[in-house]
Amino acid sequence: MGVSESLFLAACRRENDGPIPIWIMRQAGRYLPEYRAVREKVSFQELCRSPELIAEVVKQPIDRFDLDAAILFSDILTMLEPMGMKIDFPEGGPVLHNPIQGAADIERLRDVDINRELGFALEGIRRIKRDLPHKPLIGFIGSPFTLAAYMIEGSGSKNFNRAKRFLHQHPDAAHALFDKLVTVSANYLRAQIEAGADAVQVFESWGGVLSADDFVEWSVKPMTRIFSKLRNLNTPRILFVNNIAPYVDLVAEVECEVVGVDYRTSIGAVADRLKDKAVQGNLDPAVLFGDVDDVRRATRRILESVDDHRRLIFNLGHGIEPETPIESVQAMIDTVRSFTP
Repeated sequence: MGVSESLFLAACRRENDGPIPIWIMRQAGRYLPEYRAVREKVSFQELCRSPELIAEVVKQPIDRFDLDAAILFSDILTMLEPMGMKIDFPEGGPVLHNPIQGAADIERLRDVDINRELGFALEGIRRIKRDLPHKPLIGFIGSPFTLAAYMIEGSGSKNFNRAKRFLHQHPDAAHALFDKLVTVSANYLRAQIEAGADAVQVFESWGGVLSADDFVEWSVKPMTRIFSKLRNLNTPRILFVNNIAPYVDLVAEVECEVVGVDYRTSIGAVADRLKDKAVQGNLDPAVLFGDVDDVRRATRRILESVDDHRRLIFNLGHGIEPETPIESVQAMIDTVRSFTP
């Protein structure tokens, strides 16, 4: 089956009459022994900057599980380094050593020459497409709010209160920051598509901490600006919102083809409210640590909850966890593959 005939891309178009496609968020990761073997030799940052290793780890879960889509191996913060952010990735999570504190910090952010400064990721895409010519490949970025939250906070956070306060204390500076992020994000996604990505996903990992009004201003509006710049490329655009439940009707206004649903809400209920979009998700990654029969039952419940299976892409509702048992992953995949709508 060629890429143009893929179940995944057909589902993105809401036209899939075949088996339900499945891929897994963070499918190239530490739950795979072959990935761990690569990481024993290089740091995370070295891996992200090596086109050869990017292609190798992207291919690993495809070789093992024959998933219906591959996804670029990178990090959402990678595009911030050429903008001037100094980032390390210790085991506890990313640390940005020069967080934004005011307008002057935003003014010093640099324009990004995508092909030169992020060329390692683009070459990684080209190598993946050579290695996996018949698999659709997903490129991705983090949302402007998620990126800004890290840039202002300086690290991860449970609630990103410093970043949320910044939006209201310095609204003009915040808008200037988001203008820069929208420009770089759209250019980076376009470059990923031109390098060979067949679909692109924006991870709104932390928008779920925002009020409804702020979600419109700092999530929906900038993401719509990004997606609108890709409108003429005929490439499915996927939006994943972590904690989507309060914002489903707001997400309906975003110009995209697919909405990823986190594990906290019913994907069937979201699908009912987003009739003109495909849906993707949403098994809780924690379920994969239970009994294999429970994994099968939970997977079937999700499959049965969506009425229109032509527009369903099965996935987890968040990234797969490092210690996840391989047999549970296989049971989930087998259940999806054997399901008859």
